[in-house]
Amino acid sequence: MATFIVRRVLQMIPVFLGTIFVLYLAVFGLGDPIAGRCGERPCQPGYVAKFTEEYNLDQPLLVQYVLYIGKLLQGDLGTNFYGNEVAHELAIRYPTTITLTVIAISCEVLIGITAGVLAGIRKGRFLDNLVLVSTLCVIAVPVFVIGTLAQLVFGVRLGIFPVTSTQGTLYQLLLPGFVLGTLSVAFVSRLTRASLVENLRSDYVRTGKAKGLTNRRVIGVHTLRNSLIPVVTFVGTDIGTLMGGAVVTERIFNINGIGGFIFRSVNQKDGVSVVGAVVVLVLVYLLMNLIVDILYGVLDPRIGHG
Repeated sequence: MATFIVRRVLQMIPVFLGTIFVLYLAVFGLGDPIAGRCGERPCQPGYVAKFTEEYNLDQPLLVQYVLYIGKLLQGDLGTNFYGNEVAHELAIRYPTTITLTVIAISCEVLIGITAGVLAGIRKGRFLDNLVLVSTLCVIAVPVFVIGTLAQLVFGVRLGIFPVTSTQGTLYQLLLPGFVLGTLSVAFVSRLTRASLVENLRSDYVRTGKAKGLTNRRVIGVHTLRNSLIPVVTFVGTDIGTLMGGAVVTERIFNINGIGGFIFRSVNQKDGVSVVGAVVVLVLVYLLMNLIVDILYGVLDPRIGHG
């Protein structure tokens, strides 16, 4: 196992460096970082010179990238265009986004897997058709529409939840967390259902029933465990996706998290903040992929890590 983890970490290094280079190129290489810094008027030459020197914009792009990676290895995500440390800006916002993501993942796992299992064991019946149709409707509706409807129904009409979540408390984040996880709930339920239906036709299921095992034991202990392998893959990688995809949800509910920070940084053309925030998201995504690979062997001992 230790050899497998070391090998996977080594494989993650070029992926991480390549991803950051593409991001750095898109932010600093394909546009003018100074554009819009002084509003509609051109910036003064003194400001341009100081800005260029401070952010190494007078160096070739590759040199800028190497210097940025050097600071990154020291835990320095840089200082944004307003003189604030990006690491500090992210640190005060990450707890909110993590809480939002945990709520979304909890909905995804509890509701998605439960709906998928119930649909799978009742294939072709009313509940199965209900799950398939409802999840298809959720997939077809954009998240900003779901968020707006949730605000209208649960916030304005029923008054159960607050319309905005400016303070970032757990209660305020329940509704936006559910909204963030709705699309993933639909995917998880359909994925669980498809995997369970396929495994119910396997030989080991027929063997278990022939030995006198109850349906609850066959499904709950044996079939469901194998059926969760693709679900674990999706949920693990979806954690990074949800943290990055929280931009729209946090904007709708006015949440002061990583998504809102990225949105404001893009609008303000603050490239350092954008790169720093996405760097952390890439690290989270790669880490979750590693954890998913390790969990494979736990769910199915036939999968080796040699």
